[in-house]
Amino acid sequence: MSNKLRIFVYGTLKPGEVNYQRYCARKVIEEKSAIAFGNLFNLPLGYPAMTPGESIVRGFLLTFTDSTILTILDELEDYNPNRIPEENEYYRQEIEIYDLDRKSLGLAWVYLMTFTQVQRFGGANISSGCWRGNCDLQ
Repeated sequence: MSNKLRIFVYGTLKPGEVNYQRYCARKVIEEKSAIAFGNLFNLPLGYPAMTPGESIVRGFLLTFTDSTILTILDELEDYNPNRIPEENEYYRQEIEIYDLDRKSLGLAWVYLMTFTQVQRFGGANISSGCWRGNCDLQ
């Protein structure tokens, strides 16, 4: 059994973005262009949010060997598993991730936001499924 930890990222944690450099750059052992199913929103706060849904969200599957990255990213994403969901900005869930040919890559963690939270922040749907470029997709 592998002890590798996989996280799907679609916003400021993508390679080339500010939080990738700050939190992931020296810890990630593999990064791969990938897609997940959901809905992507641009928030006026300067970062995106993903909700459950049926549209394609473009991002990257990051692989780490050190599971403490989850604690670090939970703090960044204002997620605490011991709080009620409404007190978190995002929540963390395992979902199925796919390569660019829609072949399953298995499960990975992702930070999602409730639609209510997206509305509260004034989020606007991103129909392309790609936040701020660097999606490395066709």
